[in-house]
Amino acid sequence: MMRFLACVLVCVLAPWGLLAQAGPAYPPVHAGSALTFPADFGAHPDFRTEWWYVTGWVGDEHGVERGFQVTFFRVRTLIGEDNPSRFAPTQLVLAHAALADPGEGRLLHAERSARAMAPLAGAAPGSTRVWVDDWSLVLEDGVYRTRIVADDFSLMLDMRPPGPPVLNGRGGFSQKAPDPINASYYYSRPELQVSGAIRQGAQTRQVSGHAWLDHEWSSEILPAGAKGWDWVGINLNDGGSLMAFQMRGHDGAAIWSAATLRAASGEIAVLAPDRVAFEAGRRWTSARSGATYSVEWRIRAGERTFTLQPLMDDQELDSSRSTGAIYWEGAVRLLEHGVEAGRGYLEMTGYADRLQM
Repeated sequence: MMRFLACVLVCVLAPWGLLAQAGPAYPPVHAGSALTFPADFGAHPDFRTEWWYVTGWVGDEHGVERGFQVTFFRVRTLIGEDNPSRFAPTQLVLAHAALADPGEGRLLHAERSARAMAPLAGAAPGSTRVWVDDWSLVLEDGVYRTRIVADDFSLMLDMRPPGPPVLNGRGGFSQKAPDPINASYYYSRPELQVSGAIRQGAQTRQVSGHAWLDHEWSSEILPAGAKGWDWVGINLNDGGSLMAFQMRGHDGAAIWSAATLRAASGEIAVLAPDRVAFEAGRRWTSARSGATYSVEWRIRAGERTFTLQPLMDDQELDSSRSTGAIYWEGAVRLLEHGVEAGRGYLEMTGYADRLQM
């Protein structure tokens, strides 16, 4: 997923009044550096930015299907690192959460942000444990657990991975642009088996379904020639999975793309830019931001061609109070030869405005 660009410099540091003091002293991402588990499930505080991103589809006892998103960001600010005070804003933790219900017609979403300072907020190394106040994502006994309490909705979900992480790119080195300096360390955990409860308004429902987790960390920012990106993470009905993205230039054309296609057998195909293509389809315009998004897509991944259809058109998320970005993040169905082949999430950025980073 492409969020390694989404919440640094202007988008994150400016709202905190920290932009002028930020500097470039972050470690680079190296091709050939092996990811190691369980250590890489946890935080990497030396890098500029990092996130744990969970999306999924769940159904309740009445057969109503909904999409959900939970994302936690960690950002190293380079501010106050020589200050012994625990109040120094050396690390920030931000969080987004959303619930997509066609009955609502738009996303229910909320956001949080805080400087990392135990016990109020933090991102722990060694294993997944990231939190802001009473929002959290934790890996315990092999199960991811998230607890989100917002005004309009709550998520209380357990998510069990059926297998090991899927490494994207070259062994977890995921290049984002023609210059390999623009890269992240990136793995996915598809086919998470979800159980738990959601609250929507005053009603609480028991739910089950499937989800997807992405974990990325990097020190780079948006390439100069890029305006935004389109990304999908899809759990395939046959037990496989598809991650694909394109980085768009200012003219809307792709300047880089890649995909990871995992077969039900576990065989993984890492697809280079010449084997991945996004073709925009039906468009929808937001009455709030004025941005126009392609809510249907045709995606070529190797020898296979898919189409995407949204659970609902209005899945725009305005995170102005935290990361500063307006983007489309929504539940989608994946079709192959006109038949549903999977479900997952689509993210589109740079349509309201280019991220100012």
